[in-house]
Amino acid sequence: MMASSDFTLSPETSAGRYHSAGSLAHGGSAADRITISVHADMAELEAEWRALDESSGNSLHQSFDWCAAWTKTHGSEVLIVRGAAGREPLFLLPFEIERSRLLRAARLIGSEHSNLNTGLFGAGIGNVPATELTAALTGGIGRQLRRFADVIVFDRTPRIWRGAPHPLAVLAGIENPNASFQLPLLGTMERTLAQINAKRRRKKMRISERRLAEIGGYDYVIAREAQEAHALLETFFRQKAARFETLGLPDAFRDAETRTFFHALIDARAPEPGNLLELNAIRLRGEHAGRIVAVAGLSRKGDHVICQFGSIDEEIAADASPGELLFYRMIERLCAEGVALFDFGIGDQPYKRSWCTVETPLRDIVLPLTFRGRLAARGFRAIARAKRLVKANETLYAFIQRQRQRRQTSAANADEA
Repeated sequence: MMASSDFTLSPETSAGRYHSAGSLAHGGSAADRITISVHADMAELEAEWRALDESSGNSLHQSFDWCAAWTKTHGSEVLIVRGAAGREPLFLLPFEIERSRLLRAARLIGSEHSNLNTGLFGAGIGNVPATELTAALTGGIGRQLRRFADVIVFDRTPRIWRGAPHPLAVLAGIENPNASFQLPLLGTMERTLAQINAKRRRKKMRISERRLAEIGGYDYVIAREAQEAHALLETFFRQKAARFETLGLPDAFRDAETRTFFHALIDARAPEPGNLLELNAIRLRGEHAGRIVAVAGLSRKGDHVICQFGSIDEEIAADASPGELLFYRMIERLCAEGVALFDFGIGDQPYKRSWCTVETPLRDIVLPLTFRGRLAARGFRAIARAKRLVKANETLYAFIQRQRQRRQTSAANADEA
């Protein structure tokens, strides 16, 4: 195990220095200056990590349990950067090192399948001047990590989150091609729907229920037992794979490690009322009794719920819009459970816009640490700009997705040969 190393920022390092909230009020001392350390053992920081998890400003995707499930199923090389002022932890940035033939990139753990990346910041970070925070997040961390990585990449970070500027917003970034979409929940379904044309939404729900009643009716299912949740997750994988194939798109859930990760989230128990992955579904009655026609996976942290994924069975009752009905039932239940924000996640889709009143722009931040990293940073930025242009051209975007799907299919066929 790599030993932790402390690095005290000082004016001579050009990395700046700052004090904890208490020392700011009383003038502070040299002992209160920030120290940055690098750790390879998650367990070493578990207590502090879980304390930071409690903040609503920190994403579920950087929570201890989420990251533990990811690293266990992916065998990640982990480095956690800890910043503290005296005894007060100010931030934890849990990175995994992705290695290619030419580059070592440090990314927040599990960024590949996360909807929102924030890192973990403590309340004291609000007392740090922007210039000093910028210096700490660039020069200070850079000096510690350049032995292990050429570039740091923060994907999908918000400039504003839960009504407040995010600490990472002090760093220069580029716009991510995709935003994320949220619906505030206002205590009751009636008040919540009033934000988004309640009459139309209720009419769609009644049409869905009437069409399902014609074939025997349905049950709204919340998987309370692990066995049922695992079965619903496998149903989702099958439904989503069929959908991707129909659209000629690559299957984002095809890899065995990814599937094992989501199964691991079901078995991991987050502190109440949190839930790393809760499976919800619409299950038919009548002649198709037991058939699952819609599945969604929800993650909850405090009063924030993220829809991680969703799928429908397009062979039966597709005209009943079971996916829309499932969202209605989930949101209705979560209103009653005190949830304040239902997050549809990243990616612009018509159904998200029909539900959501909040669009959250996301940014990608690239911090080069070495000469090789500076070259890579230029490439990352160029790729991001190209992605935005491609997504703006529907014909070109569809062509590129078809090519990706063909390559994935060819690779799968080669593996089976």
